[in-house]
Amino acid sequence: MLAGCGAGTCQVIVTTPMEMLKIQLQDAGRIAAQKKLMAAQAQLSSSSATRVAEPVVETRTTATQITRELLRSKGIAGLYKGLGATLLRDVPFSIVYFPLFANLNKLGQKDPNVKAPFYVSFLSGCVAGSTAAVAVNPCDVIKTRLQSLQRGVNEDTYSGILDCTKKIWRKEGPMAFLKGAYCRALVIAPLFGIAQVVYFIGIAEFLLDMLPKHRA
Repeated sequence: MLAGCGAGTCQVIVTTPMEMLKIQLQDAGRIAAQKKLMAAQAQLSSSSATRVAEPVVETRTTATQITRELLRSKGIAGLYKGLGATLLRDVPFSIVYFPLFANLNKLGQKDPNVKAPFYVSFLSGCVAGSTAAVAVNPCDVIKTRLQSLQRGVNEDTYSGILDCTKKIWRKEGPMAFLKGAYCRALVIAPLFGIAQVVYFIGIAEFLLDMLPKHRA
């Protein structure tokens, strides 16, 4: 469990900026569509019947633009917004996943000195990964809300993890913390199943053996 905790912490430091950019890119389409709808409604409600509607110019947001804007306005800390919530999600995920996988994989070992078959490792990775994903899904919901920079009309803003938790619970109910759990489990299960099979096959060890060895 301690090893899983350490692995989760190291992974968060590397992947948080990428998670941040991913959320902004996924959210950009929703915000743009909402702005387009509001502009159309404003034009329809205009009192001037002869006014020609101006087309809404759509701008495509890129990861590079978001990165530059965050670095310019908030520095490197801007890329690590929601770091606490990300730690709250990924560290418990690793703590749940690694011991669960090890115990499930052990059930497929006929001999303690022999590895379990690759399909056992695959199934163990799928089950452990999906279980851990669902278990920490509430933290994933909070992380996503905190890392979303642009807000739609009437959407809440959050000052931190506790504030976000309270507002979601009060306005959307406890089931809101399980939003996306099914889809997340579908993504995580094969991901970790394949990762364990790759580890079982020993691809990493094979690649390391190909590197030239330095003589002492």
